[in-house]
Amino acid sequence: MARKHFKEEQIVSMLRQIEVQVSKGMGIDEACKQSEITNQTYYRWRKMYGGLSLDQAKRLKDLEKENSRLKRVVADLSLDNLILKEVNEKKT
Repeated sequence: MARKHFKEEQIVSMLRQIEVQVSKGMGIDEACKQSEITNQTYYRWRKMYGGLSLDQAKRLKDLEKENSRLKRVVADLSLDNLILKEVNEKKT
């Protein structure tokens, strides 16, 4: 089966649709099947995006990208710092 990638907006709207269907009496299994996602995906998304609005979900994704970029920068700078320390120790 091909793997689908959903945007944050799609995930939040799909979670809301499932919540509406469940409140009308449909089971979570049936609602997930109708939305073409697994129960595991639903619970994972609900844990991550539950209670967020669309703009909050976008902001969360942007912050995660920025955080990973900053972690790479810190790792590069730490490596450069270690190399400079080794060179400095060899000179003395």
